[in-house]
Amino acid sequence: MGNRNQLDGLRVLCGESIRAGHHVALLFGLLFLSSGLAAQQRDLILATTTSVRDAGLLEYLLPRFERHSRRRVKVIAVGSGQAMELGRRGEADILIVHDPGAEVEFMAQGHGSERFPIAHNEFAIVGPRGDRAGIGGMTSAVAAFQAIARSRPKFVSRGDRSGTQAKELLLWGLAGVGLAAKTDPWYIESGQGMGATLQIANELEAYTLTDIATLLTHASPLELGILVKGDTLLRNPYHIILIDARRFSWVDAAGAAQLKDYLLSPETQAAIAAYKREQFGRSIFVPDAVTCCEK
Repeated sequence: MGNRNQLDGLRVLCGESIRAGHHVALLFGLLFLSSGLAAQQRDLILATTTSVRDAGLLEYLLPRFERHSRRRVKVIAVGSGQAMELGRRGEADILIVHDPGAEVEFMAQGHGSERFPIAHNEFAIVGPRGDRAGIGGMTSAVAAFQAIARSRPKFVSRGDRSGTQAKELLLWGLAGVGLAAKTDPWYIESGQGMGATLQIANELEAYTLTDIATLLTHASPLELGILVKGDTLLRNPYHIILIDARRFSWVDAAGAAQLKDYLLSPETQAAIAAYKREQFGRSIFVPDAVTCCEK
């Protein structure tokens, strides 16, 4: 009711001021107030990588924010590249992504106003028990990819412009392996999120690259084993990016900042560290919040 009264008051004031010759300024004021009220009334839009959804982290963290802020968060879980594309079009207020190279470019192009580290985990190369490529126990992810390319067992890629696919393509490049325009029959693109890709790799007895959080939370129906882990190249950092409201007047900058502050707060960072730790004997996301941000 208060919002309606504000708009009615502005309409009256606008009518009076038009007669006084001040219609332009008041028209812009009315549009600004209307867009601000709309941002407050709609859901806050979070575009994020599928791994934080598939691992259950958002379902664990967001209800407390929604209770205290009285704001609903609409989660759009896609690959990091697709999440950033939504940001480029002003179709999200805030992002959680894990493709550092693309994130730096996104910021340099002026699509984001601020970028903050929130957490990290690691990637692992997983595969079937038979391990036809013989990569089990290797300490080098690049050497493992070279061995896979030599033996040519099935390998399932996300193929969805995700941070995971970006890391995978980096490893193929460092391994000196060309994928023949992705037409090699042993190389399969799922076009799916991490959880679905793991299921496909499991059914095909194939290798794949996965974040450890999604793997552990989906491990019970899978017969895939962790074959390569621990390489520094497999580190997997996640960042929060706030979309620049100077480009898109409808972006809910205040709501995005409120959610960012919640996610980076000591209490939430402690909750991230504790998530699934008792179940798996380790933190599947390691909190990374710092007191300053990387713009």
